[in-house]
Amino acid sequence: MDIMPHVAALYRYPVKGFTPEHCTTLTVLPEGRVAGDRVLAFRFANAPVADDQWCRKYEGIVLANTPGLARLSTQFDHRQLRLKIALGDQVLAEEGLDDAGRKRMVEALTAYVLSLKEHPLRNHPDRLPLKLIGDGVTPRYQDNETGQVTLHSRETITSAAAALRDPKLSEHRFRSNIAIEGIEAWAEQSWLGRSIRIGGVEFDVMKSKVRCLATHANPVTGERDLQVMQELMRSFAQKEPTLGVGMLTRGAGGEIRVGDDLTLLP
Repeated sequence: MDIMPHVAALYRYPVKGFTPEHCTTLTVLPEGRVAGDRVLAFRFANAPVADDQWCRKYEGIVLANTPGLARLSTQFDHRQLRLKIALGDQVLAEEGLDDAGRKRMVEALTAYVLSLKEHPLRNHPDRLPLKLIGDGVTPRYQDNETGQVTLHSRETITSAAAALRDPKLSEHRFRSNIAIEGIEAWAEQSWLGRSIRIGGVEFDVMKSKVRCLATHANPVTGERDLQVMQELMRSFAQKEPTLGVGMLTRGAGGEIRVGDDLTLLP
């Protein structure tokens, strides 16, 4: 019996560049974003745009430039708008999003980042003080200015794992919103320019997802332990290191759930 492609896992990332929330349901918005996803970010003081505007990920503290962020766990209370950052059992800060709470969160994160061997603050005093930006509700700090919901298949992860000689390669390195099962490895790349339906939500598949240095960081240890970008290009004859796809919502959006079937539309 053929296995219907289906959703295996769902993720959202309340704080840009930090750890994921594992979800059983995601609400997909009409503009092609996930509710509660990338609603906060720690940005440099000298970032060239207003706090409520999108800019490149490298204008702030993210996994790509600070791999040690992977050692932190974050919990965001979407109802109370309260963020908790912990290192193992040690709570570094747990605050609301008022001015005083944001200041304490920034102080705690800055102290942690400065304790790391690799971070983007060294020799850049103009980047301090960091700013905790975002209202905690509006998803606006995705990698792409247009937003986009991201998807990969676990079969593709397995193929990449074989190339990297790491059978335990974690899909968390790739920070997608949707992980699916039930297709051939890399088949999602053939969907570019087409549309799919997941549950009752339709998406236009817009582009391949080009990967960055965030994929080199071990999601548990925070050490750069695999050259994922180089191996993707070498093993799969890619011009750019690519895994997964970015999609925009068709129509009104809606909810998708773990277990929902995926259908390729004509």
